[in-house]
Amino acid sequence: MVWLYFAIIILNDFHNFNEFIFKQRKLWLDWSLVLLIATAVLITYSAVLLVLALCLQLCGQPLKLHWLHKTLLILTALTVAAAFTGLGIKWVEEWRSARISLQATGPFLHIGIVGGMTLLAWPLASFIYRTRNTGLKVFLLLVYCMVMIALYLAPLGITSPCIMEENQLPPKPALVGHRGAPMLVTQGFHLCSFASADGVPFLMHDEELIRTTNVQAVFPERAALNSTTFNWTDLQQLDAGSWFLERRPFPTVQSLSDGDRYQATKQRIPSLEQVLEAAKQSNISIMFDLRPENHSDYQSFVNATLEVILQSGIPLQQVLWLPDGFREQVKRQAPGVQQVYGRKRLQNEKEPLLHVNLPYQDMSSEEIRQYRQDNISVNLYVVNQPWLFSVLWCSGVSSVTTNACQVLKEMKHPIWLLPSSTYLMIWIVVDCASFLAILWAFLLLKYV
Repeated sequence: MVWLYFAIIILNDFHNFNEFIFKQRKLWLDWSLVLLIATAVLITYSAVLLVLALCLQLCGQPLKLHWLHKTLLILTALTVAAAFTGLGIKWVEEWRSARISLQATGPFLHIGIVGGMTLLAWPLASFIYRTRNTGLKVFLLLVYCMVMIALYLAPLGITSPCIMEENQLPPKPALVGHRGAPMLVTQGFHLCSFASADGVPFLMHDEELIRTTNVQAVFPERAALNSTTFNWTDLQQLDAGSWFLERRPFPTVQSLSDGDRYQATKQRIPSLEQVLEAAKQSNISIMFDLRPENHSDYQSFVNATLEVILQSGIPLQQVLWLPDGFREQVKRQAPGVQQVYGRKRLQNEKEPLLHVNLPYQDMSSEEIRQYRQDNISVNLYVVNQPWLFSVLWCSGVSSVTTNACQVLKEMKHPIWLLPSSTYLMIWIVVDCASFLAILWAFLLLKYV
């Protein structure tokens, strides 16, 4: 059950895992479906055995588990242990995601666990009244009482930014489109820009062209090279749309009409100039990443990009500049461009930060509130799930970068919002109801 919880939480970041597998095996698949199906099978099998075991215990029957079930349960335990180990080694930031998720689920997990432990009072009472081992009775009762007392007091340590009054709720964060459907009712979009060998800035997420174009068919001997080694004429020969229909990176592909599908097959790699023109007409802000930052000719990439920006005529306040390389040069040549920093502010900051862009795991709710009070705009990435968006909304974040514009734009309110007085009342009622149910279970089984 704990692994199922983790599996649901890490769905927000599973696009990173899909890309990791692609880089290793050149195989594109939505592995989240595999994860959820495998987890559902394991938890269903284990839960059925658990329910049967509890029924046998209540009926006073011995637990005789077949060797096959013992083997499968051991394999299940080893699989889950391996999954957690892999998570800790390769994807350690997801532990921080899990901690953040408790701000969204903590109050409800508390109610569920209290309910489950309350139901456990029945088989526990039945076992205690039947066994003659006094030491075991005392031990089990002490452990059970200690666990229940800890659960009854657990809300003292549960905090969530969504425990607040309705009139304290900050404005809804702006949506910055990331990859899929970024123009779908967003206030801005994030892009990764490269420069071709002949100095034309263009849009691409990966450093290589294999995943999102047909470069293996057009230039098979150069397919594994960095995209910056191709000139603009070569890049324009590539089909940059058919992969979207073939690999279906987002489930919304199924909603495309025949006309849309045909249009997708005609897509070419867009130049930065084309994108700036579209952004200028739509009055949408653009947040820049310029890659690869470790390239030996990176300064020429910066120069080419700045030249296109200045010639495009886009209002410079719509341009948010992320790269740290040659930032001072950018400030001199385009002083109107908004500077966005991928770090937190320092104590001895020479000039105040106005915009920061960080992974959502890197800022606590308290830090977000403090930055908001100090008029520092905070954009966090990548936020795809409504539960996470709700927590950040309640915390007061300015904007989020998301792949799920079509989902988050429909949210008119956080998933839940509770005044502290209401949560206190729920806490007291749940604890009292649990205590009375446990007392009733022990008294009833004693006399029946």
